[in-house]
This record gives sequence, C-alpha cells and structure tokens, in this order.
Amino acid sequence: MTSLEACDVAEQHPTGSNTSDDLALITHAQNGDTAAFGTLIRDAHGRMWAVCLSITGNHQDAEDAMQNALTAIWRNIGSFEPRARFSTWAYRIASNAALQLIRSRRDTPDAEAGIQEPDRHSPIDDRVTAGIVIRHALEQLAPEFKEAIVLREYAGMNYQEIAEHQNVGVQTVKSRLNRARAKLRDALEEVGVSI
Repeated sequence: MTSLEACDVAEQHPTGSNTSDDLALITHAQNGDTAAFGTLIRDAHGRMWAVCLSITGNHQDAEDAMQNALTAIWRNIGSFEPRARFSTWAYRIASNAALQLIRSRRDTPDAEAGIQEPDRHSPIDDRVTAGIVIRHALEQLAPEFKEAIVLREYAGMNYQEIAEHQNVGVQTVKSRLNRARAKLRDALEEVGVSI
C-alpha cells in the first residue's frame, strides 16, 4: 500500500466522539475483553496505519511501529480516559511508536541504500510521482513538522489535538503546518508535479 492508498484508507474511516457503543467497548476492553478491543482497533486501524506509514516511510518499519502501537494500546487501555476519543488516543500512540522507531534506527545504516535507483525515464503517473515526492519531502522535514502534518492530514486530528499531543500552542501548530505544507509544495513543484 502506498502512502496515497493509506491516505485513501484513512479517509474511509472518519473519526468522531466516543459513542455509547464505543464507551461500552472501551469498558469491556479495559476489563480484558479481547473481542471488544479488536472492534475498537478495527475502527481505528486504517488511520493508525496511515500515520505509521507516513512517519516511517516504508512498510517494514510501519508494520513494526503498528505492532508496537497495538501492544502499547492493549497494555495501557486501563488508563484510557473516555473523555478523549479512543481513535485520537490510538493515533497518538501510533505516532509516538513510529517516531520512537525512527529515533532508534536513525543511526543504523540502511543495508539497501543505493542498491536500486528508480528509472527516472519511464512514464510514471502524476499521482505515483507525487506520492514518492511527498514521502521523500516528509523525510526532509524536522520531526516536529513531519509529525504535525501527518497527524493533521493522515490522522485527521484538529489543531487543538495536535497542540496537546506536541505540548505546544495552537499557533505553533498552525505555523508548523504552514511551513511543512510550503516545503511539500516546493518539493512537488521542483519535480514538475502540479498541485
């Protein structure tokens, strides 16, 4: 699944406030009910995957981050406060798991670096090219900008939720998003992809 496909999956699973069904599922999951936990995760899975894939930039690391996130959610479901949306809480954990994975692997050499260069002369659909360029541009962003844009665009979090997650003010989030979008737009324009 490409990051664009992950984004499409994420758009199919909108977030909302906890419903009475969600609250019942949360309570059951907090009491060890794995089926209730599975239902909660199934609803949040698409966007969690999109967040992990967007932050890590590849499937293998995204799978590792997703597994770490799911384990952390299960271990900490008892401390979840239902006044927050379960999905938002899950996205935050997924984001933190992906960022932690990136930090832990930052100094590890990539065994596949430079093995294959894409054929730049083959005809590539603009959408695929844009996805590759966006993924590359995301890698160039400072972690706080990358996290802000991923949480906004892939997890669908609002400014306040991102601000709380990053422990900064809403204006700082808006600034980070503007700067990140400008860098992404510049990267796309540089390779001739229209936006």
